Amino acid sequence: MSLFVIAEFLAAPGQHDRLRTALEALIEPTLDEPGCLAYQAYVDPNDPASMVIVERWENRQAFDEHFTTPHLRHAQQVLDRILARPLTLRTLVEAP
Repeated sequence: MSLFVIAEFLAAPGQHDRLRTALEALIEPTLDEPGCLAYQAYVDPNDPASMVIVERWENRQAFDEHFTTPHLRHAQQVLDRILARPLTLRTLVEAP
């Protein structure tokens, strides 16, 4: 069963460009990961400091393995310095 993930980010004041760059840098290597079906960043048109990544994974195992990749570990170090608050992760599955 596919796993859908919505990751929500809020940049600290003056950091929205760095947030966009950090999230965009994750797209290509993440899409190359086994089990990644979709991975796209979006920005709130009314608040450029607010961004989300919408993800789709083949299963929970593929999503969990995403957290072990070098590109995500590097991004987490950057995000720790530029986010106004910790990111929020919502995981969803298709309704029966």
